[in-house]
Amino acid sequence: MADFQTIADATVDELLELAPEDATSLGDHRFDDRVSDRSLASAEATAQRMRVRQRELASIDLAQLDPESRVDAAVLANQLELEIFSAEEIRAPGWNPLAYNPGDGLFSLLSQRTQPAEVRLRGLCGRLEAIPGMVELALKQLENPPRVHVETALQQHPGVVNLVRDEVDRVIAEVTDPLLRGRAERAQTEALSAWQRFGVHLEESLESAQGDFRLGEKRFAQKLRLALHSPLDPKEVLRRANARLETLTAELAEAAGELVGGTGSDQERIRRALDQVAESRPDNRTVLSQAQKALGELTEVVQASGLFTVPDDPYDLEVVPEFMRGMASAFCMPAGPFEEGAHSKVLVAPTPDDWPTERAESFYREINSAMLVMLMAHEAMPGHVMQLAVSRRFQGPTKVRAALANGPFVEGWACHAERIVEELGLGGLEVRTQQIKVQLRSTMNAILDAAVHAGGMEEEEAIALMVGRGFQEPAEAQGKWRRACLSSAQLSTYFVGYTELQDLFDRLAPITSYDEVLAHGSPPVSLLSELLG
Repeated sequence: MADFQTIADATVDELLELAPEDATSLGDHRFDDRVSDRSLASAEATAQRMRVRQRELASIDLAQLDPESRVDAAVLANQLELEIFSAEEIRAPGWNPLAYNPGDGLFSLLSQRTQPAEVRLRGLCGRLEAIPGMVELALKQLENPPRVHVETALQQHPGVVNLVRDEVDRVIAEVTDPLLRGRAERAQTEALSAWQRFGVHLEESLESAQGDFRLGEKRFAQKLRLALHSPLDPKEVLRRANARLETLTAELAEAAGELVGGTGSDQERIRRALDQVAESRPDNRTVLSQAQKALGELTEVVQASGLFTVPDDPYDLEVVPEFMRGMASAFCMPAGPFEEGAHSKVLVAPTPDDWPTERAESFYREINSAMLVMLMAHEAMPGHVMQLAVSRRFQGPTKVRAALANGPFVEGWACHAERIVEELGLGGLEVRTQQIKVQLRSTMNAILDAAVHAGGMEEEEAIALMVGRGFQEPAEAQGKWRRACLSSAQLSTYFVGYTELQDLFDRLAPITSYDEVLAHGSPPVSLLSELLG
C-alpha cells in the first residue's frame, strides 16, 4: 500500500511550489524568489497535475489510517478538488486584475524579520524581476473585467508603488553587498516602470469595464461546498441564516431596552441604543491606541477566565498597508506555521485620506469603541491570534493541516470568541449590543454572499438590507457590498463556522475549557467532531 504520509506531504509541497507567495506567508522560504504562474496555460497544467495527485490519494486504503490521518486525507482530497475547480471554472487571471497584485508576496518578505536582510533581499529581487513579465501577461490575458475589480485595483495601486519604492529601499539600506544592492535597485526601477504602466492600463479600461462579477447559482454552489468543506448546502445555509436573523433581532431589542429604556418600537429602541454607543468612538489618530488598550483588557480577561491555555507568542498591532485596503476594517496576518520566531500581525484599517468627513464619521460610528473591543476579540484575543498560535503547536501526521487551515473553523471560532468575551462581562451592555450586532452582520454576510453570487441582488437592495435589518452604518454597508462583489464563498465562512461550532458546543456542554477543541489544528468542524468523539 502506498504510504499516506509520503503522498500527503509531497502533494502539499507541490501546492506550495505552485503558490510561492502562500508558501512564504506560511513560513516555508524555499520559493521566496518566485511568483505564481498566472498564465491560463499554467492553470490547465495545474488541473492535470492535481488529477494525478487525486489518483495517488485514491490508492490509499483509508480504513487502515488512524483518525488524525483520515482527517488529513479528507482535507487534502477537498483541496485538490478546489484547485481543479479554480483552475478550470474560475480562471481568475483571465478577468480579475487583482490577481496580478504582487503586494502580498512582497509584503510577507518585507515584514518578516526571521531571516537576514541579504536573504530577504534576494527573494525580493526575484519577485521584483517578475513584475514586468506579470504586467505583460495581464495586458495580454485580461478581458472585460468587472468595474468593481478595476476600481479596487486602482485603489490599491499606490500601495504597491510604496512597497516597491520605499519599503524595498529600507531593506536595501540594511545590505552591504554592492552587487546585491545593484541588482535590487535595477529590479526596483523596472518593476516600478511596469507597475505604472499597469496603472495607466487600469485607468484606460475603467469606463469600458462591464464584466460580471457574479459566479451564478451552479458555480457558487460548487465553490461554497469546496471552500467551506461543510455538509451544509447553500439552501440550508440560507434557511439557518434567515431564522438566526429573527432571533438576533429580538435579542438586540432586549439589550437595547436595558440600555436606553423600553419606550417605542423595537426598531426605535435599537436605533437609540446604537446611537448612544456610537457616541464613544475613535478616529484615524486614536484608533490604533484604542485598539491597543482593548487588547490589553481582553488579554487580562481571557487569561483570568480559565477557559483557555493562552500561548505567549508575540504579535504586533499595526495599520493595514495601503495595498491591502478596500476589503475589511481589520485583518489578522498570523505567523506562519512553518516558521519559528515570527510575529503575528493584527492590522486595523484607517479611513482613506480622500474620504469625505461624513463617510469617515459613518465608518467610526460603526467601528466605535465598544465595537473595537469585538474586532480585537475576533482578530486577536481569544480569536485568530490565540487560536492560530495554538494551531501551530499541533503536531499532525502530515503537513496538511498546517498548510490548509479550514476557513469556517478559523472564522467560526473568532465569532465565538466575540461571544465568549461578551459572556465574560467585558464592557457591559454597550459591548453586548455590539456583539449581537456583529452576529447580525456575520449572519447577513452569508445571505449577501448567496444573494449576490447565486442571485441578482444589486447594490441598492444590499445596502438597504444591511442598513435596515442589520443596523449597519452606510459606510460599513458600502464596504461590505464591495467585498461581496470582490470575493465569493468567503463571506459565508463566519456564519457557517459559527453555526457548526455551536452545534458541536451544544453536544459538549458544559464546557469548562476549550483547549481540547483547539488542540487539533484548524480542521473542518464536521471532521473535528469525529476526533472529539
